[in-house]
Amino acid sequence: MKDVEPMNFRSKIIGWLIGVSGLGVLSYLLAPVLTPFLIAALLAYLANPVVLRLSRLKMSRLPAVLLVFSSMCVLAIVLFVFFIPMIERQISLLIMRFPDLIDSLQLRVLPWLQQQFGISAVLDFDQIRQVVEDNWRQLGGTAATLLGSVSRSGLALLGLLANLVLVPVVTFYLMRDWPRLIELLRGLVPRDLAPQLMRIVDDCDSMLATFMRGQLLVMLSLGVIYSLGLWLVGIELALLIGMIAGVVSFVPYLGLIIGALVAGIASYIQFHDLTHLLPIILVFGVGQLLEGFLLTPLLVGDRIGLHPVAVIFAVMAGGQLFGFFGILLALPIAAIVAVLLRVAHGHYLDSPLYVSSDKAD
Repeated sequence: MKDVEPMNFRSKIIGWLIGVSGLGVLSYLLAPVLTPFLIAALLAYLANPVVLRLSRLKMSRLPAVLLVFSSMCVLAIVLFVFFIPMIERQISLLIMRFPDLIDSLQLRVLPWLQQQFGISAVLDFDQIRQVVEDNWRQLGGTAATLLGSVSRSGLALLGLLANLVLVPVVTFYLMRDWPRLIELLRGLVPRDLAPQLMRIVDDCDSMLATFMRGQLLVMLSLGVIYSLGLWLVGIELALLIGMIAGVVSFVPYLGLIIGALVAGIASYIQFHDLTHLLPIILVFGVGQLLEGFLLTPLLVGDRIGLHPVAVIFAVMAGGQLFGFFGILLALPIAAIVAVLLRVAHGHYLDSPLYVSSDKAD
């Protein structure tokens, strides 16, 4: 009997490994098809806590789901109607300003570098400027170009429309049936492993809540703060720069560095002086203070998250392996792996291998 139990345990482990490996291979093969379902699952996961809070206010789940889902649809419509055109105008303005950047590099920056450090340019800036001036209209109409290329392919247009319809429909059904799906998954867990696995799942959910809910809110808040601050300073590309800085702020100080650097370049191109750098530094300094003392403690809390290097590696590896589907999966999988490594580390510290080596010392 003593030999049978280890064999049964070993068989279960092998079965789980085979199942996980098969699921990974299947996800790789079906990545383009699974992308809208994954987006819907992430949206349902992010919205479920709001539905639960409404349910605790003596509102049944279906009306709560309808209220939250309707609010999400209204927000999406507002973003597409107002926000996307504003971003497109900012990109067009950036492309229009690009020749000014070339002139500044050629007439001011490069002579200074050559005088101070003996660095000479090897690029033909006149040719680069001419290419941009000849093609900025085509480059500027990003949405129109994309729409035109999609409309020329009936299959691509059909796929785009299908995803636009599929994502909200799947999101609604997942939001409505979320507790039922969780109970179904819990019922599939072997009973002898259920207590430990449920503790691991709870830890994973806590980690995911930190990075998928709290951090997204922090990124959005910083994007709004940076955009508003740069707009008050008078930067023409305030919205584009602010939102880029907010998006990359999931890595500590990266949003500050990139945002301040790009905003400083844009300010110099726009005003041709360095006096506007001080208010730009003030804007990003205020943003960092608000993030450190208000946004992160309020929205994320004091839970230990993923290391910034792990976040960068996860996003890059996910994009390299699975494309956009992998980018969506990167942070959730990284959070789960972090929890599993923490559990494995605890088991190692309690194992005879570690204890015996410690006693030997």
